[in-house]
Formats: sequence, structure tokens, C-alpha cells
Amino acid sequence: MTTKNSYRSAFLLVTILFFLWGFITVLVDSLIPRLRELFTLTYFQAGLVQFAFFGAYFVLSVPASYLLTKIGYKRGIILGLATMATGCLLFYPAASYRVFGIFMLAYFVLAGGMTILQVAANPYVAVLGSESSASSRLNLSQAFNSLGTAIAPAVGALFLLSDKVLNSGSIEALSEVEKTSYYASEASAVQMPFLGLAAFIGAIAIVFLVVQLPKLIENNHTGTYLEALKNKGLRLGVMGIFFYVGAEVAIGSYLVNYFLELNVIESIRNSDALMGVANTVATVFSRSLEGADDKALLGIFVICYWSGAMIGRFIGAGVMKYIQPAKVLVFFSGLAIASIVISMSSTGLVAMWSILAVGLFNSIMFPTIFTLSIDGIGDLKPKASGLLCTAIVGGAIIPPLYGLLTDFVGFQVAYLLVIACYGYILYFASTKINAKLS
Repeated sequence: MTTKNSYRSAFLLVTILFFLWGFITVLVDSLIPRLRELFTLTYFQAGLVQFAFFGAYFVLSVPASYLLTKIGYKRGIILGLATMATGCLLFYPAASYRVFGIFMLAYFVLAGGMTILQVAANPYVAVLGSESSASSRLNLSQAFNSLGTAIAPAVGALFLLSDKVLNSGSIEALSEVEKTSYYASEASAVQMPFLGLAAFIGAIAIVFLVVQLPKLIENNHTGTYLEALKNKGLRLGVMGIFFYVGAEVAIGSYLVNYFLELNVIESIRNSDALMGVANTVATVFSRSLEGADDKALLGIFVICYWSGAMIGRFIGAGVMKYIQPAKVLVFFSGLAIASIVISMSSTGLVAMWSILAVGLFNSIMFPTIFTLSIDGIGDLKPKASGLLCTAIVGGAIIPPLYGLLTDFVGFQVAYLLVIACYGYILYFASTKINAKLS
């Protein structure tokens, strides 16, 4: 096999992993409204679900990058997949016993496996070709990550949120027989999707066991994390990833609850066009919205947030062949801020669609920040990747803070925190443009 064909095959195979962790990351969001009512959580407590999930990136990214220097990318990917499958299986006892702590453990283990995959796959794709086209290549892989995030809200809405979820007070009012039946139904609604995921992940792990991947970074033992951090661009990029992931997850995690507060459900039900879209999505998954909970209907429109990211990344992969990636990043971060301001200052469907539009402008941010941060860093790329993936912990910090603000001042005022995150990304992109000019 020629080097070009070998690179293409490796690119296609690793891109499957991008799809997988995108799908699972957003599927986690779908459980938050369910857990919030079942355990009577505040918005801050609900945000702790994301703390457990993204906290794994903070704890494990640097150890994962060190581990990869010892066992290599292929074994690291297989280990990551095995860990993810274990996390999916833990949802079975978590749902059976209805213990919030076990749910948190399952999230952490699942994210631990994804951490290993992220640390390996992002720099691996970046070096599967020339450095000048790295942003374009990673945006293309991340587009399939966004395909997973676009599909996940429909799966979550139709399989995890479609039945009526009772709060603790309503559950206490049930008879013992009714409670037993309700708890069994609740457990099954969570268990089946995650058992299916565990089987799918296991199948992918078997594929990686038998395939050959090209070895691109031979000297992984050179340099240290401190040496990598001496690079100013990397330091700024680490914070860029922190604020980007935090902002994206903060918005996505609370969309269903935000739409409920905007009281758009009647506007949607009275719109033939919007109901046509919702029913079409439900039909694709062989489900019906007849008698479904309001959260299921609203959850379907969350697809627009994540599918916008997918569309933007496909476009970005082409645009960045002709326009400097940092300039595209400035433009998109500015539009994200503008969309949030519109949502904050409006109501109803206008507020809903403007916040959903942020997904499109999020699209190129992660892969572009990532590749701009490791540009010219040479053999320190594996170390840099570990540090950048550690910054994904922003998804553990920003959403609970946003939830806490929401508890006190409401959704729309709390979006000021998210605007500050995008403001930093705009600053980071500007420094890269100035560096090119100097």
C-alpha cells in the first residue's frame, strides 16, 4: 500500500472515532433534564453531571498522553474504546438502583475512555499530511464528530426523554405497585441505549485490533510538558479550548430547559412546518411524538444546534484551504457573540433560533484552535495534545457556573458568562493573525 493510500485509510478509520465520541458527548446532555426531575436537582446540581464527564479530561489527559508514548496509538485507541464500553455498561446498574453517584461514576469512566481517544486522534489526524493543511484536515474529521452530535439529540429525545418523567413528589404519591412499574420503565429507558452503545464500541475495538495504522510520530519521548508550555501560542490555545468547550457545552446542556422557560412549545405545536420537521425526525427513528413529553419535542430541535456545527465544519474544511484559519476563527467567534446577544434581548422563537445558530458558528472552533496551538511545535505535539485535551475540563467548569447563575438571575442574563468565553476566543484568533503579520 502506498503512503498516500495508507494515510487515507487511517484517516477514514480514525474519523469513525470522532463520530463516536461526538454522539456520546451529546447523548449525555439528553439525560440531564431526566435526572434533574428524577432526583429533584437544581440547575447547578444538574451541571455537575457535566463536571463528572468533562472532569475526566482534566484528570486523565496528561496521563493519557504519557501512556500513549509507552504503548503507541493503536493500543491506546483500543484501551480507550474498552474503557468507554465499560462506562456504558455501568449505566445498567446506575439505572437499576437509581443512585446518582453511580451515574456520575459511569459518566467519568465513559469520559475517561474518550479522553484517551481525543489525546491520540487529534494530533494523529493533524500529522496525516502537510502542516499547512492540518486545520482543513482536522475540520473535516471534526465534521463527522458533529454528525454524531447532530444525531444524538434525536436519539436522546426519542429514546430517553419521550416518556413522562415524574419528580420525587409525584413518585411518592404512587402506590407500591405503580412505583415498581415506573422504576422498571425508567431503568429500561436508560439501559437499552447504553447497552447498544457498549456493543457497538466493542465491535469497533475488534476492528482496530486487526488493522494496521501508519506510525507517524516516532520520537514521542523527546521534550517535556514544561517545554511545551514555554510556547506562548500553546498556552493561549489551552485557554481557548477551555473556554470554547465550556461555552459550547453550557449552551447545549440547558437548551431544552431554556426552551421550556421561553415557553415556545405552543408556538411549535401551532406551526405546521416545525411539527412537520419534528415528526419527520421521529419517523426516521421509527418513533412517534403522539403523547410524548414536551421535552421530547423540544429536544428534537436541539439537533439544529449540533448539526449546525457539522455543516460549518464541512464548509470550514474547504474555506481554510484559501483563507487563513485564524481569520475564519475571528469571524465565527464574532458571529457567535452576536447570536447570543440577539437571544438574550428577544423572546419566543426568535430567541430559540438565534441561540441554535451559535452551533453553526461553534463549528470550526475546536479543530482550528487545536491546530493553531500546535503549529510549529514539532516533536512536542503529543505533549501539547495532552495539555490541550486537559483544557476540555472547561466543559466541567463553565456549565455548573452557568447553571448557578441561571438559578439566581435566569438563563438570558447568565449568557453573559458564555459571551465572555467567546470573547477570549476572538482575542486568541487575533493574536494568531498578528503573529502572521509580524
